[in-house]
Amino acid sequence: MSERVKEILSWYASENPGTLNNLARILYHGRLGGTGRMIILPVDQGFEHGPARSFAHNPAGYDPRYHFQLAVDAGCSAYAAPLGFLEAGAAEYAGQVPMILKLNNHDSLSPDVDNSVPSLTGSVADALRLGCVAIGYTIYPGSGEFKSMYEDLRELTREAKDYGLAVVVWSYPRGGNLGKEAETAIDVVAYAAQIAAQMGATLIKVKPPTDYIEQDAARKVYEEEGIPTGTLAERVSHVVQSAFGGRRVVIFSGGAKGADEKVFEEVRGIRDGGGFGSIIGRNSFQREKAEALSFLSTAMGIYDGKD
Repeated sequence: MSERVKEILSWYASENPGTLNNLARILYHGRLGGTGRMIILPVDQGFEHGPARSFAHNPAGYDPRYHFQLAVDAGCSAYAAPLGFLEAGAAEYAGQVPMILKLNNHDSLSPDVDNSVPSLTGSVADALRLGCVAIGYTIYPGSGEFKSMYEDLRELTREAKDYGLAVVVWSYPRGGNLGKEAETAIDVVAYAAQIAAQMGATLIKVKPPTDYIEQDAARKVYEEEGIPTGTLAERVSHVVQSAFGGRRVVIFSGGAKGADEKVFEEVRGIRDGGGFGSIIGRNSFQREKAEALSFLSTAMGIYDGKD
């Protein structure tokens, strides 16, 4: 076992051996295995945005098995998806890539009101039946529905850990009084990471933060204490620090498909700021497979210190 993975696992000493084993499976799988860094392939966009918006750019993606194979061929650390997509390939790809079952989802056909709540579309029992290493759950800090989301997550976390699964929390501030700019504000993203850690998350997923500060009370502290936020690396470092002094694994979303160099520059900022990796969906599976493999290889190379 690498010293870095030993160190990371030591931060979770209160967890049972099953949860630690499943966290280790993610940390040791794929091209970045053993480095303490990871790239996870998430494919929940078919549920969230609809099939054409998600897969028409690369029609091979309509087939759930395509994403399993992409994760395997690219050497991803894990593959995350809702129940249907995992059921469609879990048997065929058994043992080839760690799976994360995304338990709650929201569709774009439903009214996307300020305080929307994703629906539970899977269970801990489903995750165990499919051989997953973890469950995934999205919370919206700042939403008027935060209470029900936090309470549901608490119960799911307890159940998952009782059975030795890890817990990945998508912590995406939105709703309530938060505008679009506030959703990625440095103070808000750092707060979202702290909330997920307090909720017992094993892995925390947040969006890359901007230099904007939303809360007046927080702005005063940032200015008085001279907290650096001018570069992405500085902001990532602060977000990671906010997750128990860096003793929880924090990964960052890859966002919508964009210019390659912009994405790679973001990956460098995450790496240099001490982030643990990225969870990259549309920026990979919406490309032709050869291009996607090249893209992911470059991103992994950056995390591996080769760029």
